Amino acid sequence: MATIKMYGRDGRDSGEVEVADDMLILDRGEQSVRDAIVARNASLRAGTASTLRKGEVAGSNKKPWKQKGTGRARAGYRQSPVWRGGGVAFGPHPRDFSIKVNKKVVRLAFRRALSERIAAGAVKLVDDLSFATPKTKELRGVLEALGAPSALIVVPAWDDNLLLSARNLQGVEVTTARNCSVYQVLRYPSIVMTRAAWEELKPRFSGENTEETVA
Repeated sequence: MATIKMYGRDGRDSGEVEVADDMLILDRGEQSVRDAIVARNASLRAGTASTLRKGEVAGSNKKPWKQKGTGRARAGYRQSPVWRGGGVAFGPHPRDFSIKVNKKVVRLAFRRALSERIAAGAVKLVDDLSFATPKTKELRGVLEALGAPSALIVVPAWDDNLLLSARNLQGVEVTTARNCSVYQVLRYPSIVMTRAAWEELKPRFSGENTEETVA
């Protein structure tokens, strides 16, 4: 049975939380993780690059010069792709780069990614990460005490004071248990999670929650 260590805000060990073996998925799901990450990155592409074809470039169909007798190469119209200012042959045009990934695949990817982080000891639980006022220096001290200066912070609900405290810390991101994605789980060397966030995350991690999750 795997365990997740719990810490106080001062970095002191305050116990462990057991994770049932049947919750961890380490024997399958590698491809689903790759599919989820590729789909996530593809969705960020704007797909707005656009060039003009020869039929879209402004100009008449008049020949620049007569066909024969000038000593110059034959030319039919100024919109030709071989001319400067003409159309672009095989150039990019607006397109949708999004990739469809089934909900079951995304759920499996999330469980596999989080299982790997738990097995590697990268997940740390704390009792509370709330702040009365935004305190960047105090949050940095908490993370350093936990040995996680660069980390993904997972909380049960959005907290404005925590968001303001973390926004100027390089390598730190705040998310909620509901919005935590496969990409975020794998991106940071450590995951700092409150106990309440872990309780909310367990249905997704155990497979009990069948709602669609983000990649």
